[in-house]
Order: sequence, then C-alpha cells, then structure tokens
Amino acid sequence: MQILVDADSCPKEARNMILRFSARLGIKIVFAANRPIPGLPETALMEICPPREGEADKRIAASAQPGDLVITRDLPLAEQLVDSGIRVMDDRGRVFTKENIRQLRSIRDFIVDLAENGLGAERTSSYGRKELNSLANSLDKELSRLF
Repeated sequence: MQILVDADSCPKEARNMILRFSARLGIKIVFAANRPIPGLPETALMEICPPREGEADKRIAASAQPGDLVITRDLPLAEQLVDSGIRVMDDRGRVFTKENIRQLRSIRDFIVDLAENGLGAERTSSYGRKELNSLANSLDKELSRLF
C-alpha cells in the first residue's frame, strides 16, 4: 500500500498533512511532479518526471495499484484510476468514485471548453482550515478502508 500524490498542484498544507498521516501509519508516499517541490523533507520520495505535459500523471497511472491511494486534482487522471479500481481523492478531501467521477469530469470539460473560448469565469482558489480539515477526515476514512 502506498500513497501517490500528484504534487504539481498540491498545496503545501496538504502535502504536510499527507506526510503526517504516512509517517504515523508507516505508509510509503510518493510525490510525482514535473519539477522539484520545495519544502518536502529529505525523507520524502520525490519522483521528478520529464517536463512535458501529463508526464507526472502517466507516472502515477503506471505506478498505482489496487490498494493504493492517489491524491490528485486532475479529473481525467482520477477517472482513469477510478476505472482501474484505485481509490482516488483530491487535496480538499473529495473522494472520487464510479458514481460521481463522470459528472465531475463532464462539468470540468464544460468549464475548460468555456475557458478555451474566452468565456471562462474567474476563479479564486483558496486553501484554508476548512479544506485541510476535510482532507484529514477523508484521509482517515480512506486509509481505514484500505488497511
């Protein structure tokens, strides 16, 4: 069992929370990104992928096995993993399942299409105590299911 983190967009607070959970439970954790992620302890396993679009996602998809937990915001990656029987959640604690991933992916694709046509809404991405608490609760539940 391991935790794989799509680290390119994972907030520092979330990375620290995930590290605490993995240390407490003795779970291997792998951070995959296209660049070095500052602030990770020397003991963290950091997989630097080629700097091409989607390389970290490919690395995660190739490495994840049933019984692993993947943390990513990338809905196409999440959909691929869920379809393969992998447990997936985002850094805000939202768990992706066969029941919700298609709808979430459809909404994401619609928003991306709007943005590509110059109609995208302005988004602010705050990450605070509420999101961190949700992540902690979901990590606790998901890791309990996997153990």
